[in-house]
Amino acid sequence: MKKANSASTQIANKPAGPAGLHITRIKGIGPAIAEKLQRLGIFSALDLLFHLPLRYEDRTHVQTIQELRNGHSAVIEGEITSNGVQFGKRRSLVCRLKDSSGVIDLRFFYFSAAQQKNLAVGTQLRCFGEVSLGRNGLTIIHPEYTTFDELAEQHPATPDDQHLTAIYPSSDGLHQARWRAYMQAAFTLIKPDDLIDLVDVKQLNHAGLTTHHSLYDALKTLHFPPNTIDTHLLYEGLHPDQRRLAFEELIAQRLSHMAVKNRQHAISAHPIRAESQYAQRMMQQLPFSLTRAQDKVRHEIANDLQKPVAMLRLLQGDVGSGKTVIAAFAALQAIANGMQAAIMAPTEILAEQHALAMTAWFEPLQISVALLVSKMPAPAKASVIQRAANGDVQLLIGTHALIQEEVHFNNLGLAIIDEQHRFGVEQRRLLSMKRDDGYAVHQLVMTATPIPRTLAMTFYADLEYSVIDELPPGRTPVQTVAIANNKREEVIKRVEQACTDGRQVYWVCTLVEESEVLQCQAAETTADELALCLPNVKIGLVHGRLKAEQKQQVMRAFKGADLQLLVATTVIEVGVDVPNASLMIIENPERLGLAQLHQLRGRVGRGSVASHCVMLYQRPLSKRGQQRLDIMRQTNDGFVLAEQDLKMRGPGEVLGTRQSGAMSLRLADLERDSDLITPVVELADEISRQNPAKAAALVQRWCPDAEKFSRA
Repeated sequence: MKKANSASTQIANKPAGPAGLHITRIKGIGPAIAEKLQRLGIFSALDLLFHLPLRYEDRTHVQTIQELRNGHSAVIEGEITSNGVQFGKRRSLVCRLKDSSGVIDLRFFYFSAAQQKNLAVGTQLRCFGEVSLGRNGLTIIHPEYTTFDELAEQHPATPDDQHLTAIYPSSDGLHQARWRAYMQAAFTLIKPDDLIDLVDVKQLNHAGLTTHHSLYDALKTLHFPPNTIDTHLLYEGLHPDQRRLAFEELIAQRLSHMAVKNRQHAISAHPIRAESQYAQRMMQQLPFSLTRAQDKVRHEIANDLQKPVAMLRLLQGDVGSGKTVIAAFAALQAIANGMQAAIMAPTEILAEQHALAMTAWFEPLQISVALLVSKMPAPAKASVIQRAANGDVQLLIGTHALIQEEVHFNNLGLAIIDEQHRFGVEQRRLLSMKRDDGYAVHQLVMTATPIPRTLAMTFYADLEYSVIDELPPGRTPVQTVAIANNKREEVIKRVEQACTDGRQVYWVCTLVEESEVLQCQAAETTADELALCLPNVKIGLVHGRLKAEQKQQVMRAFKGADLQLLVATTVIEVGVDVPNASLMIIENPERLGLAQLHQLRGRVGRGSVASHCVMLYQRPLSKRGQQRLDIMRQTNDGFVLAEQDLKMRGPGEVLGTRQSGAMSLRLADLERDSDLITPVVELADEISRQNPAKAAALVQRWCPDAEKFSRA
């Protein structure tokens, strides 16, 4: 006990963040550079040491030009034999470098007259850069270089044979040479005793990790790896010093979210009693029975709402598992207690779909439902806002429009956020603050993108979570095939046959550009093309630039089977429920992630008829694109796909970088380091209980922005 108390005192007296040695104490860092570093979360010299390299380059020996390989970086030496400016698509300076084994071009797109003069014929250089294969042979674009005269002034003309060269995450105006100089200066300022080992050797050994270094020495090794280091382990992120720090980082991640959870449990909310009358009446009118998983989840949420602290529960379930009806039961519980409920969706189409479903369920119960989206006419919007403020709207459904300052509620008790990964933390917080009596709003956040176990145990440690892990009976798995675009005519004939057989079809257009205008143009062009090829098929078009009324009209016509083929952009990714639609064509699927492809595919297979998804790809496919399509063909399981998506893209892309300030891992990799998750959870929970000061120090060290980005 005395040891723990002593450590706590030591930690409390030795701040690891901005209160440590200020960053301007580092040689070469003035106010302008300090401002750039602070935008990266670096305020002190200690923070700088935890700004870890992205990768490493081996500059420890000179290679001959003959030894160079395309796509690899290398150090070379030689003499410039020609020097001239070339004019083509882009003006460039090209210098030819020769050694005893061959020649290579050095190309500069950005250069000055002084630089051209400095690279005169006969000049001897040492260069470093990535080798590529151009039309005229081997090329290095914008190499780092030093003349032999400069080398002679600095030190003997030998390469840096002491350690590998670290490459750091950076921003404009912060070149890699500067980073390495800053790190050298930081290690001069900071002494080993200034860094506390917050995870001791015994705890590391318990997790199966071995280390022969103190924290200080481990960091020094990773910033300046000696030339004797096992480069295979280092490049794979499996060196013992990397694993030791990854373990500590993951512990800090979990602790930061546990702290959010503890704060959440301290926030008072009005208890919402369980109620059976509305629930029983709604259950009787449903044309289906709840699955076992749905019923279990419904009761978990109902129990949470009865507590005097704010609920923050994540409901996850695969596409088509029936999350919307669970949201309806939660809203009913709030409404039965005289409170209002709100549902926030990321797109107008999804909000409109929710409004249609909820109105159908709630109108027979004499419950008022309203829709609020940005593109509504001003008078209609003003009317809905006024009715919500008066309490005349019991369930308000909308997009980001719900969090506008002019939107007020009379007595909001429950906020439901659908497709939560599409919203930023601040947006959810604003919705949760729509009360003026000091009490919090209960929150239910939903996602159809299943959360991999490793994410759930680290990035979602602040949430209670429920899982709907079964599909309603009668659903048939969607058969998925990948077909090259040169067989487009065959695919169009398949669409025609499906429409002739009385089925409905989606044709989804995607573009790699983020431009909504270009995506809409692509959809319009495709709709025109299909209209020419399929004159007897009734075709509708939906994209993001249509007015809300137009989109509603088209979707209503498709849902009512007045349209046979719906051409759309990815706006139909979520929420659209047309059981008669049994065929989906996805153009350019190689441009989308697994989660988005799975969401799109989930628009079919919602009835009992056999359904198909055709991924119409462009050749040639990249290795990663091929891998994605293969995975999609092999499984319909959203949880399997979520794990694969995490493996391929990382947590930041899977969940959206806006979710948390701690989302960007510096060193740890949830796929590679998944074996550490169980000991991470055990040790984080133990530290949280037994040593709050150490927990706070770990969070400050690895997640300094955690407080700012805490989930609402």
